Amino acid sequence: MRLPLVLSTGILIFLGLNIPPVMSQNSVQIVQAQKSNNLNSRRLRLNRNLWNRQNISSYKYTLSKSCFCTPEARGPVVILVRNGKTISITSVATGKPANPEFFQNYNTIPKLFDVIQDAIDRKASSLNVQYNQKLGYPTQINIDYNSQIADEELYLTIENFKKL
Repeated sequence: MRLPLVLSTGILIFLGLNIPPVMSQNSVQIVQAQKSNNLNSRRLRLNRNLWNRQNISSYKYTLSKSCFCTPEARGPVVILVRNGKTISITSVATGKPANPEFFQNYNTIPKLFDVIQDAIDRKASSLNVQYNQKLGYPTQINIDYNSQIADEELYLTIENFKKL
């Protein structure tokens, strides 16, 4: 009589330990994340509009990327844009052309805005963006897509912006 009771108890304990929690975040964290997402959306919209009003189509900037990736993909690189099209991506260290595939998502200011929008849409665990107050372009983009995963964070620094 005791064996079925012991087996039943053991099975229930085993199942209880292996059932994932229904919610991984408490309601306060969810509300905070929604507020942060709304604030990031408003800031993005405001600064993208500010950038668009400048009507700058030819410019250059230095981009550095910190990520769990190869050194060649980190930069820093100088990105040259003329009439809205990327003309060149040059390694600061070597002065030679960098592999454009490593920087294809970051090679214009509008694409940088798209990276921010993507993080908002994907409900990144953490998104911190700094913008140039005068022109609206992002100067720092820090994204942690999932706080439970290591090495998927992305940190972009945009410096030395110059209108051409």
